[in-house]
Amino acid sequence: MQPGTLRLGRLDVVAPAADHPDLLAAPVLTALTGWPDGADVGVAAIDAELADTAAFAEAYDVPLEVSANCVVVGGRRAGEERVAACMVLATTRADVNNVVRRVLDVRKASFLSMDDAVRATGMEYGGITPVGLPAQWPVLVDAAVAATDLVVIGSGVRHSKLVLPGAALARLPGAQVVEGLGRPAPA
Repeated sequence: MQPGTLRLGRLDVVAPAADHPDLLAAPVLTALTGWPDGADVGVAAIDAELADTAAFAEAYDVPLEVSANCVVVGGRRAGEERVAACMVLATTRADVNNVVRRVLDVRKASFLSMDDAVRATGMEYGGITPVGLPAQWPVLVDAAVAATDLVVIGSGVRHSKLVLPGAALARLPGAQVVEGLGRPAPA
């Protein structure tokens, strides 16, 4: 993404995002400044009350097909907790019971509680993003997300969104592109 402003739906996206620390959670800002793809990431201020994907997409005229959700999933194996972030398009849901469970090699995988996810990430619930997560967590990126030209994701806070090439998510530290991670959402 070129430095400056880009219009996406009703969003005014400014780049690079790291030049706007007031719109980023602290771990996200730290990660962006040290990440080679950080210059390709833009940020847009939004109404925090509209951070949830459906409300955001409608209010800002951003198609769900270019919006991605980050869900934090965990499970245990031999007493060891295994946690991963999963990036799926907003038109899909993460296949936690099959794909994520197998990738994490756990008997049962489930979403982390809101309190646990917020505490572990240092980000606001509803704004959690794969940029700036704990280094030991794998980031599972659905192949459809990685193939999206520009994707809108959380910024670590509810009052903004990041915009970046989907392929950049596949280059995050610990990222793994997973075919079939996102399953069609129920109608």
